[in-house]
Amino acid sequence: MKIKNLIIFGTRPEAIKMAPLVKEFLKDTQKFETKVCITAQHREMLDQVLEFFEITPDFDMDLMKPNQNLYSLTADIITGLKPILEEFKPDYVYVHGDTTTTMASSIAAFYSGAKVCHVEAGLRTFNKRSPFPEEVNRSVAGSICDFHFAPTKVSEKNLLNENIDKKSILITGNTVIDALHFSSDKVNSSDYSDSETEKLREIVDFNKRIILVTGHRRENHGDGFINICSALKDLANKNDDVQIIYPVHLNPNVQKPVYELLNNIDNIKLIDPLSYPAFVWLMSQSYLIITDSGGVQEEAPSLGKPVLVMRDTTERPEAVDAGTVILVGTQKDKIITEAQKLIDDSTIYNVMSELHNPYGDGNACEKIVQFIKEV
Repeated sequence: MKIKNLIIFGTRPEAIKMAPLVKEFLKDTQKFETKVCITAQHREMLDQVLEFFEITPDFDMDLMKPNQNLYSLTADIITGLKPILEEFKPDYVYVHGDTTTTMASSIAAFYSGAKVCHVEAGLRTFNKRSPFPEEVNRSVAGSICDFHFAPTKVSEKNLLNENIDKKSILITGNTVIDALHFSSDKVNSSDYSDSETEKLREIVDFNKRIILVTGHRRENHGDGFINICSALKDLANKNDDVQIIYPVHLNPNVQKPVYELLNNIDNIKLIDPLSYPAFVWLMSQSYLIITDSGGVQEEAPSLGKPVLVMRDTTERPEAVDAGTVILVGTQKDKIITEAQKLIDDSTIYNVMSELHNPYGDGNACEKIVQFIKEV
């Protein structure tokens, strides 16, 4: 009998990191029956990723609502998954990382009796309020899951410290590197065309060094974003040979300070959020990346791009230890100081850009599939 897999995700970052796993399982239809369920905790951004990776969901819960909250979203995911789990009866359910979809799906899968597998397991900041609610989401999922696919030895150690059985843990590297390799090959192939990337080419000043900025974290709303914007403004004014490109998140708490403080500055371009392939292309063109994203901390080093992380804590300490990222928080002076070093000193820049990425070699999904075959 075939092993029945159900892969569940709901946000754009999850889709990017789970897409290569979906494709790897679908290579072996003799051994596996693999289906995809999306909660659509995000909608438009999620659909863009599915189209790019050529994945059609088998189940679409379509749960995104205006101004949705964590209470209703959690309840809707758990109750909405019940008939899907009862219909398909999966042997294994795969969840990813730390979203509300991850946490709620792991609970529902546990109720159904399926074995629950956690991709990108074991990340911890040990502060349940930072990031919120992600730290609790991944901890809850970790306590439920039967198998834990940890990206690094640090992640494995965190799980062992929580009394997780070592036999249930596999160090894989991060699936985002698998996705990045696939995506880089695709966007740079001669037969690939993308109108969004073509528009970006018209915006990018190839005579300047590009600083790519992304930001959306709840904990940075308010004074944090005001400090971030103030730092970016100073960097733009001090460095005529730099162009800052900022795809601005749609959240009003982000849009308001960004457009109030950074609009109409010649070498700052505020643009709409980018699709994943356009973002991969822009990362590859960048000199430096300033972000509060988790995934970018893993992706950018594979492209040789130094990263300044606008967070006080990170569940990815491997990157800090390896030197591929620097934590700057939302302190204006620290953001400016660390960015200016990388702008001014080519030696510091070259050392950081050539460091080894601690998140793997792009074979994480292959390792996961082989593990499941041997369980």
